[in-house]
Amino acid sequence: MDHSIDLAGIPLPSNDPLFLALVGIHVLFGIGCVIAGAIAMLSRKGLGRHANAGTIYYWSLSVVFATAAVVAAMRWSEDSHLFVLGTLSFSSASLGRWAVRSRGHSGRALHVAAMGISYVTLLTAFYVDNGRNLPLWRELPQIAFWLLPAAVGLPLILRAITMHPLMQSGRTRRDVDQLNGTPDVHV
Repeated sequence: MDHSIDLAGIPLPSNDPLFLALVGIHVLFGIGCVIAGAIAMLSRKGLGRHANAGTIYYWSLSVVFATAAVVAAMRWSEDSHLFVLGTLSFSSASLGRWAVRSRGHSGRALHVAAMGISYVTLLTAFYVDNGRNLPLWRELPQIAFWLLPAAVGLPLILRAITMHPLMQSGRTRRDVDQLNGTPDVHV
């Protein structure tokens, strides 16, 4: 018989070993997504740390999406909305990855928007599923779990698209480095 359990103050709806294994993998790779995505966003753009963190984000997100899909299938009536959010996040990241690989400079804005939306959607799914169990978040109404990540993330995405020097037509990393007086070294 399937019973819910409490793990470190977070209720899990099932004690089924397959479910617990999938959730464990999902959480581990989800944490990896959050860290790698933050590193990619905050790193100097181009090859090196930004690209490596972005690759880790994408492949970790693919594991998060796969495990979310299986868990949602196991509990469809309770988790179908999480499957939709996972699909949106992974699809957006795939679009962002494609944009930067196939479109080069002309795909930068699409890359930033799509990867940013992927990250915001990832966080939205986390808060929608777990917000009621988190300190401070549990005091907020359920609608806040759906809206706060976008309310914070979308203005930052728009700022990056409109204000970042690399978004200006035709500029390369080398052009930006010369404008800033920094050496042409990629970390």
